[in-house]
Amino acid sequence: MTKKIEVEIRGPITERKFEDLNKLFKKDGTFLSEKDRIVLCYPDPESGSLVEDVNTDVRIRTTNGIPELNVKQGKWGGNESRREFSLVGKNGEFDKMVMMMAAMGFKTGVLAVRKGKVYQYKDIEFSLVEVPHHSYYFEAEMMVGDEKDIENAQKKMRKTCANLDLEVWDDKGFYEYINKLNSESNEDFDFKNYKEGNFAKRFGI
Repeated sequence: MTKKIEVEIRGPITERKFEDLNKLFKKDGTFLSEKDRIVLCYPDPESGSLVEDVNTDVRIRTTNGIPELNVKQGKWGGNESRREFSLVGKNGEFDKMVMMMAAMGFKTGVLAVRKGKVYQYKDIEFSLVEVPHHSYYFEAEMMVGDEKDIENAQKKMRKTCANLDLEVWDDKGFYEYINKLNSESNEDFDFKNYKEGNFAKRFGI
């Protein structure tokens, strides 16, 4: 069975905890990848929300230079289970995706830069994420194929996080953090100020 439901929890970590977890996962887990990401998040097509009322999460992003259109359906929060769909482009096509999205009416959003290290630890995918010059957080993720498996996945991740002494955000804490990032680190994007090739020139993507 293809596993299509992403079950995810998140929480804050300090720089010290980031380094400690990095060492632990290198020793007792499996290193999967490093992820340098540029992400352009668009408002929910129905609610217009970028944070609290997102039920259809539309974004384009590059991961290590590879562009992707990514859509997740389901409520966005600190503890979530969502169906994920993606279309992967070719290196150098991010600006093309920006223009394509604008042609479909997605003209404003939020631009974010993230750097992460991804590990497999106790059958859970852990991402240790750095928001450059700002803060750190973790994401724990499992994929399941049926909604009946969501609760067990959440319990397993919460238990593992508790054993690692990790705080897990509830929706309120998560939304407060995202709003803080939007005001202090992320950038507002408006297509009316965009010039073709902007992202290639700025980020080399």
